[in-house]
Amino acid sequence: MQHASKNQHPCGKCAFYSGSIWQPVAGDAVSVLTRGFTRNDLQEGQSLYQQGAESNGVFCVSKGLIALRTHHEDGSSTLLRLAYPGDVIGYRAFLGNRPHQTEAIALLPSRVCTVARRGANQIILANPDVLARLAERCIDEIDNNHAQIIASATTSNRQRLKNLMLFLMEKHGEPVSSGFQMHLPLSRSDLADLLGVQPETLSRLIGRLECDNFFTIKGRKVLMAGLAPQSMKSA
Repeated sequence: MQHASKNQHPCGKCAFYSGSIWQPVAGDAVSVLTRGFTRNDLQEGQSLYQQGAESNGVFCVSKGLIALRTHHEDGSSTLLRLAYPGDVIGYRAFLGNRPHQTEAIALLPSRVCTVARRGANQIILANPDVLARLAERCIDEIDNNHAQIIASATTSNRQRLKNLMLFLMEKHGEPVSSGFQMHLPLSRSDLADLLGVQPETLSRLIGRLECDNFFTIKGRKVLMAGLAPQSMKSA
């Protein structure tokens, strides 16, 4: 765990500083932010917070990949979304002063910056711009959820899987002589959760895309042959 220097804004050197919810903090409030600010490195599979745990602050992902998952009474679970660098998580429990409705687990080695609840509350009371940025994050999440609902109703499962794989390849892929390849950071069960389909449906969809030569999958190794970087955004 690393603490920020008391002499500067703790987010000042972050690549995501301009969009940080804490960017408006200035003057004497910087010392309040700094006192409650920590950076934590998480290993793959390590938990940031558990479902049902009390909220102890607001979390910003600065490196890696975090899975937000909900557990059900029958012992099963559902992957709800992925949090990438620049994303803020845990803020709904913070704003609602209620336990977390999901768990947050690192899928890759990750780094998360945390502002503890007490300091975050003090800053929000003194700086409405921070609360406005948190509200904007809430609205973005609602808009994203609406977009997923619309896509589920208007776009074929095959195309949605194709779009998801292109997104993951853009995030995690690397060029090779025959195209792009990646180590898939998710299980097939998690892919099915993100698409909202059953695992057997996902298997059929993967088979169809392999027959179309869109990609080949061996375990978690994915190869998209002949894929140019610009096509990853336009396909």
